[in-house]
Amino acid sequence: MAITGSSMVSCHGDLDATFDALLAGRSGASPLRAGDPAKLNVTHGYGIDDATERAYRASVAEAVSASGAAGGAAAVGAPYGVGEDVRLSGRWLAQAVAGALAEAGVDSRTSRVAVIVGTGLRELRAVEQWHGDDAALRLAQTHFNEAVRSVAPGVTEVHTLANACAASGYALALAADLLELGEADAVVAAGCDTLTESMLTMIGRVGTTTAETVRPFDTDRDGVLLGEGAAAVVLEPPSDKPAFGLVRGVGIGCDAFHETAPDPGGVLATMREAHQRAGIEPGEVDLVVAHGTSTALNDPTEATALTELFADVAPADAPAVTGIKGATGHTSGGAALMSVLVACQAMRKGTVPPVTGLRTAIPEAEKLALVIGEPLAARPRIAQINAFGFGGVNAVTIVEAVDA
Repeated sequence: MAITGSSMVSCHGDLDATFDALLAGRSGASPLRAGDPAKLNVTHGYGIDDATERAYRASVAEAVSASGAAGGAAAVGAPYGVGEDVRLSGRWLAQAVAGALAEAGVDSRTSRVAVIVGTGLRELRAVEQWHGDDAALRLAQTHFNEAVRSVAPGVTEVHTLANACAASGYALALAADLLELGEADAVVAAGCDTLTESMLTMIGRVGTTTAETVRPFDTDRDGVLLGEGAAAVVLEPPSDKPAFGLVRGVGIGCDAFHETAPDPGGVLATMREAHQRAGIEPGEVDLVVAHGTSTALNDPTEATALTELFADVAPADAPAVTGIKGATGHTSGGAALMSVLVACQAMRKGTVPPVTGLRTAIPEAEKLALVIGEPLAARPRIAQINAFGFGGVNAVTIVEAVDA
């Protein structure tokens, strides 16, 4: 299926700004703006500040206005929800959906358009603010139907999946299924999440050290930090219409090995299913955008699984391996799709960004062609994007470049 439109926002800004930060190896970590760091035992996060949100909203509103899409610029220019002070991930989601539809030239009033949203936490931060600060919140806002319809009122259906850190990968898989079944003319796959005190508390309690930045696959990594943002893509059947990339296949799995610990076998099985669905062999993969969370368990498990997956590939033909969380933090529900868009951007630009924060790789990753320090000049044609969640909820996406 073809990606005909896309939009995303991270702590750095839109896709172009995020990709530039990745190329520069620039971390978006900053001191927490929510919660008490002393009580949370977490001091930093990868949050979206007000200026970044305003700039993204303005750029999307301009794109929507230029496209003549339903609702016009006004629907995006006015914040969805209950006020600027409430951290609604649905607000970023609405902007991303509007931007992706505008780029694709898809009008939900005249086409059958379905929307599938992947999230880890839904609107948990807004619920925390309602509970602790008496912020206004309606129950309907904890589901993303209202957010999506605020910018695309004609969509046929809106589904919310709470599939942890693989959520938007699952959304992409189901979006492709809907198209293959003829249930829609176009499907928007999206993902979003925001920083929450509940998740920050968990991170602060399970870690043995307090990280100030994410350093995937590094021997001196201190753990994961949360990021926030949203991403959306429009999927349509392949045609003469310009495309950002092609989704060859998505492998999904739920091995239920452990509540939090990843299983190498389950991870490997999902990777192989992705290859089977895409109709490719390991030697055809040119780029891997790893899950790379900077945690004690994920990094060695993922590195081990990747080493086994590409064991029969000659070193000279091994895929370049990168990851984005050192720059963006762990964006939970949006992580998979953000990595998909970075992979497509790398294929279009002919440049693979390095793993931000990585200096010395862990022993388990010594056979991987990790991109360290500087961007890699390359023209990948096939990319694999990993996303792994709690409980063995995994999604691995295979995308192919399109000629510009």
